[in-house]
Amino acid sequence: MTLLDDFALRAALAGLGVALAAAPLGCFVVWRRMAYFGDATAHAAILGVALSLAFAVPVFPAVLAVALAMALTVSALSDRGHGIDTLLGVLAHSALAVGLVAVSFLQGVRIDLMAYLFGDILAVTRGDLVVIWGGALAVLALLYARWGALLTATLSPDLASASGLNPKREARILTLALALVVAVAIKVVGVLLISALLLIPAATARGFARTPEAMAAIAAAVGALSCFGGLAFSFAYDSPSGPSIVCVAAALFCGAALIGALRKPL
Repeated sequence: MTLLDDFALRAALAGLGVALAAAPLGCFVVWRRMAYFGDATAHAAILGVALSLAFAVPVFPAVLAVALAMALTVSALSDRGHGIDTLLGVLAHSALAVGLVAVSFLQGVRIDLMAYLFGDILAVTRGDLVVIWGGALAVLALLYARWGALLTATLSPDLASASGLNPKREARILTLALALVVAVAIKVVGVLLISALLLIPAATARGFARTPEAMAAIAAAVGALSCFGGLAFSFAYDSPSGPSIVCVAAALFCGAALIGALRKPL
């Protein structure tokens, strides 16, 4: 028997991997005000699940392909002048609805839909850990290699262009990273809660960081603490693990907001 035979340890490692990948990416989501973008990409993942079951292929590549296709579609349409808020709202809800309908048409396939909607971190296998950590390390490597360019393009597209950078290319890199995070996080928190794990730790870290790098590091710590705290709460009170993780993250955000309010001079 090895350590990875313990389902609680596998769950903790899975949560840590997703938190480390989602934290720095979540900072860019907050800086670029891309919350709806994350929702649209995450909601499309359920269609990827339906396709993987229909064609008997692994869930990860199917979800990654659909999430990436959705993200690229949103980027292409927004570049053509479509109202981004309305466009994202339409695509996010449409993708989720189409995915749920597609799942209902599958014959002879038994699926725990709640596990994909809200996550099932306690059922993570050693194979899932390989996928989660492989995806997480790929996201971290991508962001590390392009951190300066991504940050410049986020803060000032004009400055990025003047520096010889292509802001649209950097946006595509973020799109790829976001699709990867969605694909690896679906097992942990599900498609409905992925955006929360992207946004809440980054929003919590924002009030305590003085540099972008510090914000990413603090967000990673908040995300990891949320996962561990949510799992502990789930074990203690027999609550669903994915929503418990998000509840702990929300509690940390409220605590950080309260501390920030108390620190302000009267």
